[in-house]
This record gives sequence, C-alpha cells and structure tokens, in this order.
Amino acid sequence: MKKQPNKLIYEKSPYLLQHAYNPINWYPWGDEAFNKAKSEDKPIFLSIGYSTCHWCHVMEQESFNDLEVSKILNDHFISIKVDREERPDIDHIYMEFCQAINGNGGWPLTIIMTPNQKPFFAATYIPKKRRGRYVGLIELLFYIHNEWIHNKQEIINSADSITNTIKSHLEDSEPIGVLSENISHIAVKELVNQFDPLYGGFGTAPKFPTPHKLLFLLRYYILNNNKEALNMVEKTLIQMYKGGIFDHIGHGFSRYSTDEKWLIPHFEKMMYDNALLGITYLEAFLATSNKLYKDILEKLLLFSISEMYAPNQGFYTAIDADSEHEEGKYYLWSYNELLEILTSDEFNYLSKYYNVTMNGNFENKNIFNLLHHDTLLLEGETLKEIRNKLLIHRGKRVPPLKDDKILTSINGMMIALLSLSGRYLNDDKYIKVATDTAEFIINKLINEEGKLLSRYREGEAKYIGYLDDYAYFTYGLIELFLATSNERYLDYAIKLTDDLINNYYDKENGGFFLTSKDSDELIMRVKEFYDGAIPSGNSITTFNLYRLGLISDNYHYDEIAAKQFSVISSKIESTPSNYLHLISTYFIKTHSYNKIVLIYEDEKQNFFNIKELLHKKYQPFTEVIILKKDNIKNSKYFSYYVTNDEFTLHFCENNVCIEPLTNYEDIIDFLSN
Repeated sequence: MKKQPNKLIYEKSPYLLQHAYNPINWYPWGDEAFNKAKSEDKPIFLSIGYSTCHWCHVMEQESFNDLEVSKILNDHFISIKVDREERPDIDHIYMEFCQAINGNGGWPLTIIMTPNQKPFFAATYIPKKRRGRYVGLIELLFYIHNEWIHNKQEIINSADSITNTIKSHLEDSEPIGVLSENISHIAVKELVNQFDPLYGGFGTAPKFPTPHKLLFLLRYYILNNNKEALNMVEKTLIQMYKGGIFDHIGHGFSRYSTDEKWLIPHFEKMMYDNALLGITYLEAFLATSNKLYKDILEKLLLFSISEMYAPNQGFYTAIDADSEHEEGKYYLWSYNELLEILTSDEFNYLSKYYNVTMNGNFENKNIFNLLHHDTLLLEGETLKEIRNKLLIHRGKRVPPLKDDKILTSINGMMIALLSLSGRYLNDDKYIKVATDTAEFIINKLINEEGKLLSRYREGEAKYIGYLDDYAYFTYGLIELFLATSNERYLDYAIKLTDDLINNYYDKENGGFFLTSKDSDELIMRVKEFYDGAIPSGNSITTFNLYRLGLISDNYHYDEIAAKQFSVISSKIESTPSNYLHLISTYFIKTHSYNKIVLIYEDEKQNFFNIKELLHKKYQPFTEVIILKKDNIKNSKYFSYYVTNDEFTLHFCENNVCIEPLTNYEDIIDFLSN
C-alpha cells in the first residue's frame, strides 16, 4: 500500500521531509495547526529535532512510523514537527521549559502544550512502551488525553503558571554591575579544576570539543605568559586529533566523544564544530609554530570544501551519524575487510599506525585512531596512498544522510575560518571560497528590505535572521574585509550591525534578543548569553562591536559593547566558565587593543616582506588592515593616506597613534620588535 504524505511534504527542511511519510498527521509550525487545535479543542504534541540526530531517528522508527502511536496522536492531538536548526527561537523557549522541569534537556525534544502554545509536559526521547521506570509514549498519550477531557482547566492553569514563571525568569533584567577585571583568572581556575590531564578536554565522558574554551586559554596564555593555559590547549587539541572523534580517512571532527579518551565518537559531523575547531587549530599554530596544527587544519579544510561545500553557494549543515539504520556503520572497518582491500605491506603499515586489531575497538570493528602513539609526526606519502585507497572503497558504501540546507550562521563561521586561513597560510584558494560564499549570502539571503535571512535550500530563502545569523555573518565579513581589503564587506558588516541594533537590541535593559521585533510572535522573546556548544550570539556580537569600533573608527559601537558585560556581570561572576568567549572579548576592554593600518603603493617584494611580518605572529588583540593607495582615495580610510611614499604604516594603541612610519627599514624594524 502506497504511503500518503502529510503536510510536511511541502517543506524544504531535510528533517521535516524525513517525517513527511509518517502515518502521523504532522503539521509544520504555523497558524493552520494552532487554529485547528483551538477549533477541535485538542492539546498540541510538539516534537523538535534535527536531521542528523540519532535518537530522533530511533524515536521515529519506534513510534512515529507506528500505526498504534499515530492513531492516538491523530485522534486526540494536533501534532507539530519543528527543525531546531531552522527555528532556534522555538527550540530555545521549549528547551528552557524542559530543563526547568526536568533538570536536563536534549533532542528529540517532546513537548505537550495547550492550543495557545503554553507547555505543560516536557521530555526528550520517549520509548514506545514503558521501560522500567520510564513511561512509554502510548501510556503517556492516553493519560494526557484522559486528563485533558476531565481536568482540562487544571492543565491550562498549570500551563499558564509554568509559562509565567519561565517567562519571568527569562525576561527579567539582571541588576547592572561591574565585571571584575580578574574574572579571567577565576575562569582559568575553573578550567584547571575541570581539565583532564591524562586525555585532555574538560570534565568526563561524554566529552565535547567546546573550541571557545581553548581560544580563551590561548588568549590568556598570550596576555599572561601562562604555560599551564597553553598546556591545556595543546593536550586537548592533540588528543582530539589522535582519537576517533577525528575521521582519519575522510577528515573532519565528529560531534563529541562518548568516552573520556576521545576514542568512540558520536559519529555525526556538524559544520559549526568544524568551523570553530578550524579557527582554534589555526590560532594554536600561530601561537606555537607547531606544524602539526597546520596539518590538521588543512585536513579539516579539505573535508569542509570537498564534502560540505556547494560551489558558488555555501556550506551544508551536517552529516548524520547513521547509515542503514546503524550508527557509525559508514566509518567502521573490520579486520578481514582491510585484509581484502590492502596488500600485506599496506595492511601491516596501516594496522600499526591506526591500531587495527582482530577484535576491534567498537562492536568488533575498528575506529582508526592514534592514541597509542606517544608523539605524532607529519604523515608521509605511503599513508596518504593507503588512505586514498580506503576512501575510494568507503565511498562505495551507503553514505549517511547529509543535511544540505545552508544556514547563514554556519556559513558566517566558515567565511571567518577561510578568510583567516587564507591570510595566515598565504593561500588564496581559501579566500576565493570565502568570497564566493559571502557573495552568495549577500545575493540570496539578504531580502529587498535589507534584512538578513536564516536558511536557504532548493532556491528558497526563508526566516528572518536570528541573532546568531547576524553575529556570525558579520564576524565572517569582518575577517573577509581584513583578508581582501575590499571595503564592500566592511560596509555590509556595518550595515548589518546597525540593523541588529535597531531591531534586536534591548535599549532599555541591554543585551540582544534572539529574534527581531519583526519576527513571528511567540509566547516570549528571549536573550541568550551562555556560551554553550558555540559562543552565543550576544557574545559574538559584543566581539564584533569592539572590532568594528576600532576598524571603522566608530566608537558608538564601543558603548554598546561595554554595556554587554554589566548586563550579566552577576551571572558571569557566578560561573565564569559558562561565558568564556564573552570573557575573551572582555580582554579587549581591560588590556591593550591595537590597530595597524598599512598603506602601500605596489605589490613588490618589499610589500610581501612587510605583509609576512604582519601575519607571522599570533596577535589576537591587534587588527591589521592592509590597503592599496589607489583604492582609498574615496574610502573611509582616506585620512590614513598622509604621504606619497611607497609605504605608510600607522600604529594605534588604545586609540593613541604614533607618528606614521614611511621608511621601509623603519617599518621592518618596528614590526620585528
């Protein structure tokens, strides 16, 4: 019997389309579903997930494709599916509710709520039938249906009360305070207590990469010459690469490690992890000159561009952990399979290098890893040839699903990574991809009113941009301007920031809302400062504001940035390690922040010598702007054009500038020292 699609069939989200042939009468989030719930007087069953979520797949197979479950939902509920990556605003609100009620959260997120969107039940994955003390979905749905019939007003009153409590918690303004200048020292002590000296990383299993923790420690090391901070960074970066969380055949990092050694990954690959880890490995290379970090970065970029990039468009969102209904199947190798594929010499070489055994290290199969190596060397051609042979063989397997929607926020991260890599590795191919991606977003994801949009797929751009979209795309544009000297990208960064201030900024209490004042109206409008899996939109925006203030000489941005710290100073003081990117940005406020502007005449050898010095050192608190003399006569940087010499170098520290240098030897001497 041919399956009939539900209303999700008209959506573009790969996650929603995965559920388009479920026997459940799913609705996308929207008025049609809410009006039907009100007219039929039914509670709403809301399920939130994303396409590469393993337990979302499990719940679909167990329950959402089940006729018994679907009959209960279709008869007694209105069912709504939401892709959390398309609608982080919805996800954020109901995840706060789940965490407040249960003390934890995750995906799939299961919410049952009134037709007015007010929740009264929350859980994550729910099995179809009771398992021990865990209630089954069928039992739960019948219970809630019965309660709705007989005690509806009590449920509505409870939902109102819960919603008001959470709304009050999220919307109440924090007392304005002054953040302590020694907050970074307190944060480092927290990280030292969390650090695993044996395997690197913070906490115990499961272990997440959290790149912003490592970037904070790198900045702390530079400012304080604190070797312990650097050691935590290096131990973690090397152990992650040695473990199975890194794909040693196709490259790229998985979402997290299920064990403390970084050996067994949760196999899904997220582009936001890889983008931010790429920036971390780049900065580690610049800070230490260890070429291993450069090698890892280049592998990560190869994976990103070859596997996750749609040429002349942008970067996809993620790759699933599952293929053929098995987690990690695409990535695992049996001993006998490798014997068949490789020559005996190749097999012996590979098995020693990646610790391949007969019994394997995961369900009788092998996850390649380097954890048995005390030291790591750059790879030779032999290993590359073997890897290419295995990559071709792996390509014949059924691949995991790739979520091919293009999200503005993630592409902003990738533009930043590619621009930085192009600048500091002196490789124009990365800048070319960054430029093409930025132009695609400018052309396809900025609408006629100049509003940034959040998602593109199959010709459709949709959803008014969220704070993270504005924050990360602006971050990417700033880095692209510094890499290309094309002021067009700086102009867009300024324009988007002004739009953000006008439509997202809480002028009364400070902080930026997740959504625009023009976005869909939900039961509450929230702000997020917490630096979780990625730095928050508020954190990145604060970083952007300081940088734009210095780069464009518009210090109006500094005032807004400075207020960001006072708005949540009490929260930062109580748990500094939850706000580490924001504290990294606080270094700009409390330490020296510099600007170098180089005006040059022609791209001759002397210019390249100066440029190499400018990009040789790790200097996270210095903005380096390089401009060709012929291009600035009508630009905002015209005031820096003060001589007719071959070079003019301006150096400004905390808004105080020295006399411009125009002699080549003087410039070389200054930059060398």
